[in-house]
This record gives sequence, structure tokens and C-alpha cells, in this order.
Amino acid sequence: MVSTDAIVLLKEDHKTVEKLFKRFEKSEDSGEKREIADSIIEELTVHAHIEEEIFYPAAREAAPDTKDHVLESVEEHHVVVWMLSELAGMSPEDERFDAKVTVLIENVRHHVEEEEDEWFPEVRKAMGRKALQELGARMIEAKADAPRDPLKLPSARA
Repeated sequence: MVSTDAIVLLKEDHKTVEKLFKRFEKSEDSGEKREIADSIIEELTVHAHIEEEIFYPAAREAAPDTKDHVLESVEEHHVVVWMLSELAGMSPEDERFDAKVTVLIENVRHHVEEEEDEWFPEVRKAMGRKALQELGARMIEAKADAPRDPLKLPSARA
């Protein structure tokens, strides 16, 4: 059975995106890079949506001490979603394409590390198993209707 634990789900998303990053870093083919970049854009947009709309508000309520982490994460999302929107319209032949993806990857890896190491444990402790499972179920449902355009995310306007 697949876990509905909200933190487990977010970590699974992180692993999915990391695999895409590694594929991009190994690829030499511009067509494949475009395809991988499109997958990265969609994965990160959907992931950011469920974090911003569902996980972050619940985490902040359950663990008020995580407020600064949440606010910083939204700002990190802001930077990432603008990069995603720029990548969406950029040709892989553009001399800045690989550089933009590289900077995106560095930003996301930093963000993931902070979430997983610094504040997911605090949120888990504050919320408990049942609440995280209920939250995860809501997040799974929300993925289906999540925007695929990064500029539709609240953090794009932050």
C-alpha cells in the first residue's frame, strides 16, 4: 500500500525530481534535455502547489516555530517558479539553457535539503501520524487539479 503520509509523499516527489536532475546532467542530446526540462517543470509546479496550498499552512499551524522556514520556502519557490517559467519558453539550443537548469537544480537541492533535514522532523513531531496521513490524502487529491503553469502558483506573485 502506498503511504499517504504527507512528509513521505513530499520526499517521494523530491526523489522523482532528483532522478530527473541526474538524467539532465548526464544528457548530451538537446531534444532529450527539452523533454527532461518539461518533466522537471511539471513535477516542480505540482509539488510547489501542494506544498503552498496544503502542507505549508498545516505545518505552520501545527508547528508555529516553523514559520520562518515556511516563509523562506515560499521565497525559494518564488525564485524557482520564475526560473521554471523562463525555461518553459526557452530553446535547449539557447546558450543559457543548460546554465539556467543548473542554477535551478542547485536551488532546488538546497531547498530540499533544508526541508528534509531542518524542518520536516519538527513538523512530524508536531503533527503526528494520523494528521500527516489525512494531510497526505488531501495532497494526493490536489495533485490532479494542480496548475501546470508555474506562474499560476501563489509564490509566483509573492
